[in-house]
Amino acid sequence: MTRAAVMGAGSWGTAFAKVLADAGTEVTIWARRPEVAEVLNTEHRNPSYLTDIQLPPIAATHDPAVALDGADIVVLAVPSQSLRPNLGAWKGLIGPDASLLSLAKGIETGTLLRVSEVVGEVTGVDASRIAVLSGPNLAREIAVCQPAATVIACSDADRAVALQQACATGYFRPYTNTDVIGCEIGGASKNVIALACGIASGMGLGDNTVASIITRGLAEIIRLGVVLGAEPATLAGLAGVGDLVATCTSPLSRNRSFGHALGAGGSMESAQEATNGQVAEGVKSCTSIRALAVKHEVDMPLTTAVHQVCHEGLSVLEAIANLLGRRIKPE
Repeated sequence: MTRAAVMGAGSWGTAFAKVLADAGTEVTIWARRPEVAEVLNTEHRNPSYLTDIQLPPIAATHDPAVALDGADIVVLAVPSQSLRPNLGAWKGLIGPDASLLSLAKGIETGTLLRVSEVVGEVTGVDASRIAVLSGPNLAREIAVCQPAATVIACSDADRAVALQQACATGYFRPYTNTDVIGCEIGGASKNVIALACGIASGMGLGDNTVASIITRGLAEIIRLGVVLGAEPATLAGLAGVGDLVATCTSPLSRNRSFGHALGAGGSMESAQEATNGQVAEGVKSCTSIRALAVKHEVDMPLTTAVHQVCHEGLSVLEAIANLLGRRIKPE
């Protein structure tokens, strides 16, 4: 039997551990807090996230060595900006041929590295052992077994298939891809565009506005992705358009909810409260994605506007005025 260690007991880590268990994979989940691991073991539910979801019997531990012992698949389910220090502590415990599957979506602040690049730099493992998972995957919907699809990207196509088989269920359909860059750029950038959609919604703007933001946001994502080596077809698929639409339109999306609070006149602090203290990855990623775009001379006006609102004190009204005041040009 394939054995997986899910390193992180947040919403998505918990939901994905359930997917793996339902697919017949032996799962151990690592929780940062020992009291969370205790409840997972005794009551088969997460006391902090998806609290009403009954989980199958899944082993849980606060000890990373226990979680990683004998794991064929190491699922990295911590936020992108905290991955480096965590992985630094875990790297000596990872098996010599284990697959490392990242659920995190972001660009590392400062280094501007994609998550898979951070994993490779910290662990020293070959890129063929590193995979990423991205798609329209809202954790709560998957946890209650609503049908969903995703993409597992790895430069080693056979390893991607093995990971696909480890998490395929009657409600969760994984596809494979070798375009790691496309999946990661789509997954990271959509969080920023979802913030913009949330801001618009919070201001009381309607579906025309949101549809325009999604469409022009996709254009930004494709421009950046292609410059970095992504395949446009990837960004037109589940890891691009699919993830973008789900994150930009669903009230379950933390990034959209955070943006909605800002658009309704809230502060950064109150917007954080609106997401129940959970991480809205786009708040930090907007800065690193913008820096990556500047580095490669890619025009990303929506991403820039979100960064200015979140980190430079620009009001949402000023941001809208700046975007509408841009030079009109061919699409």
